[in-house]
Amino acid sequence: TLVGVAGFRKGIDCYFARHDGHAVTCDDFVAAIADANDRDLEQFSRWYSRPGTPVIEAHSSYDNARQEFALTLCQRSGEGQLPLHIPFAVGLVGPQGRDVELKIAGEAAGPAAGPGKAASGAHTMVLDLRADEQRFVFTAVPPGCVPSLLRGFSAPVIVEAGYSDEQLSFLAGNDPDPFNRWEAMQSLALRAVLAVVDGSAPRQSAAALVQAWRRGVSDESLDPAYRDQLIALPPEAVIAEHVEVINPVALRRARDALRLELASALAPLWPQLWRDLRDPGAYRRDAAGSARRALRNTALAYWVATGRQEAYAAAAAQFGEADNMTDRAAALQALVNSAAAQRDPALAAFAEEFHDEPLALDKWFTMQATMHRQSGEPPVLERVRELLRHPAFSLRNPNRVRSLIGSFCHGNAAEFHAADGSGYEFWIEQVLALDAINPQVAARIARAFERWPKYTPERQHAMRSALLLVADQVELSADVREIVDRSLAQ
Repeated sequence: TLVGVAGFRKGIDCYFARHDGHAVTCDDFVAAIADANDRDLEQFSRWYSRPGTPVIEAHSSYDNARQEFALTLCQRSGEGQLPLHIPFAVGLVGPQGRDVELKIAGEAAGPAAGPGKAASGAHTMVLDLRADEQRFVFTAVPPGCVPSLLRGFSAPVIVEAGYSDEQLSFLAGNDPDPFNRWEAMQSLALRAVLAVVDGSAPRQSAAALVQAWRRGVSDESLDPAYRDQLIALPPEAVIAEHVEVINPVALRRARDALRLELASALAPLWPQLWRDLRDPGAYRRDAAGSARRALRNTALAYWVATGRQEAYAAAAAQFGEADNMTDRAAALQALVNSAAAQRDPALAAFAEEFHDEPLALDKWFTMQATMHRQSGEPPVLERVRELLRHPAFSLRNPNRVRSLIGSFCHGNAAEFHAADGSGYEFWIEQVLALDAINPQVAARIARAFERWPKYTPERQHAMRSALLLVADQVELSADVREIVDRSLAQ
C-alpha cells in the first residue's frame, strides 16, 4: 500500500541483490524496500514488534460554508507505545452514490503528517497516519458525503467510525469499494441482530437492512458471488464477540428471528433468483457457474426459511435432480434447517446414495450436528447420540469424530450450551472416551470450553465443574490436560 506493486518489486530486487536470496530479518526486508523507493519506513518497522491489533478512531465534520470535509484519525496506542505508520486508504461517497474527487488542503495537521499518497483528484487516497492523532482536510467537497474508510483493507487495523444506521445503509448500497460495501452490510446486520438481542422487534431492527439487501441482491452489475456475500448474516460466533455475556440460546433466537424477517420481507426475490440463476445446460466447473450456484443456493435457503410449502418442494426437487454435489448438498442443508416433511427422507436418501463416499458422509454428519432445532422438536443432542450408533460412525475415525462430535461442540452453540447442561455431560463423556483412543483429537474437542468465563453465570459454573471433573482424571493425557489446565487458569 505504501509503495505500490512496482515499488514492492523494486524492493524485492534490492533485497535479493543485497542478501543473495538468504533470509535475514524483517527489518532487512523493510530497509531494502525503503531504499529502493526512497521512502522512510523506519516508523513502519514498528509493526514487527507491536503485539495486538491497532484500533483507529475516526471522526469527521463538514464545513458547509467552505465545503471542507475534515477527517480526524486517532491511534489508540498503549502506555509507552510509540505510534505506528499506518497506510489508511479513504474515499468520499457523494449523495448520488458516486465517489467525489479528493483534493487535500495543504499539509495535514500533526507531527510528521503528510497529505496522502494519491495525487489530488483521485477517488481514493492513502493517508500516511504517523502520529497519535492527525487531521486531514479535503476541499471542494459537496454536502452529504459519507466517508469510506480503510478501503481495500489497506492496513490490518480495527476502525471505530461511529457510523449511523443511515450511513451504513448508504455505504452498503453505494460504496464503489467492494470490501467497504461488504463491511458496511455486515456492520448493519450485526447492529440489527444485537438490537433484537436487546429486545427490539425484528421488523423494526431489520428495516434498514431490508432496503440494503434489496439493492445489493438486485444489482445485476455485481458478480453473483459478491451479491451472495452481501446478504450473508454474521455467524453466531462473530455476534458473540460483540456481547459482554454470551447467552448462545438468546443469540440464536435473535439471529433466527431477524433472518426470518429478512427472508419474509424479500420473499418475492428468492424464487425469482432461484429460477433465473439456474444453469441451462449440464454442470460446468468454472468460476461463473460457481458464482451463480452460490447465489442461487442462498436464495433457496432464504426461500425455505419463509416456511412456504412451494419452497420445500423446490428444495426437494433440486435435491433429487441436481447433477452436482454443490446443488444437492445445498438443497439438503436448506431442508435440514427447516420443518419440511421432505427433510428426513432426503437425509436417508443421501446416506444411502453416498454410503461409500467418506467426504460426503462427513458432510451428512455435520449437517445434522449443526442443525437448528424447529419448534416442538427434541434437542439436537438426541439426534447426535443416535448418530454415534450409526454403522458409518467410529470414534477411531478422526474425520468422522470432527464431523459429528466436533461440529456439535464447536459449531452448534445454542444446542451444546443448553441450559440443562446436557451438552456439557456429553462433552465430558466424549473427551474421556477419545482421550483413551486419540489424545490429539480429544484435545480439539476439549477446546470447546476455552472461553467459559464469557458465558452466563450458570453456564460458567457448569463448564468449570466439567473442566474440574476431567482434570481430576489420573490417567489424562498430556494433550488434554494442557487444554483443561489452561482453561481453568482463566
